[in-house]
Amino acid sequence: MADLQDVSAPSASLDDLKSATLCLRFAIMFAPCSIAVGFDNQTLRCLPIDPELCTHEQAHTDKAKVPRDNIARACFSLTWPTAVLDPILVSFSRSALELMDLPPEEAARPEFVHYFSGCKVIPGAQPAAHTYCGYQFGNFSGQLGDGATMYLGEVENLKTNLRWEIQLKGAGMTPYSRRADGRKVLRSSIREYLCSEAMHFLGVPTTRAGSCITSSTRV
Repeated sequence: MADLQDVSAPSASLDDLKSATLCLRFAIMFAPCSIAVGFDNQTLRCLPIDPELCTHEQAHTDKAKVPRDNIARACFSLTWPTAVLDPILVSFSRSALELMDLPPEEAARPEFVHYFSGCKVIPGAQPAAHTYCGYQFGNFSGQLGDGATMYLGEVENLKTNLRWEIQLKGAGMTPYSRRADGRKVLRSSIREYLCSEAMHFLGVPTTRAGSCITSSTRV
């Protein structure tokens, strides 16, 4: 794991109470605004969006944070990240960022953690929560959805012509958070971050982790 910064083992008594934001599937959309990020959010153009949460203005209302049930004929509900206090960069994956032409030096910029934590959203992103149905604990649970993950958009790399879906994990409540707060604790986020990158380098197809950020916000 030479491509990752050193990560200290978290304290179970303190760090479990801190929220962590884990950027999956190349969280490059949170690159500083000086870097050109060309969003082409094809998914939201092709799939139906919740009619009650389908505009930028609606995504900023309390309704975007209130649990909702029985949403018919929709695959996504627009929502918006909830800012954290004092975001701090824990680690970033050099190789993951380089695959999207983002120089590792950008991680040293003060604004980097604000875009990677969800405190700011770069123009062109369309945060949304995916709704779906499935089984939990052996039983069909009916309607479920992204309670702690947000679709942010899609970026097509100009060098490789590969399209990446950008997601932010642990950025606050969505319409599908139910009784949870949409956050992730630091310990499990570090585990997921390291496992994601380890699987990639072992040759197992997986999502990639661009960064892991903690904050003073309590879960």
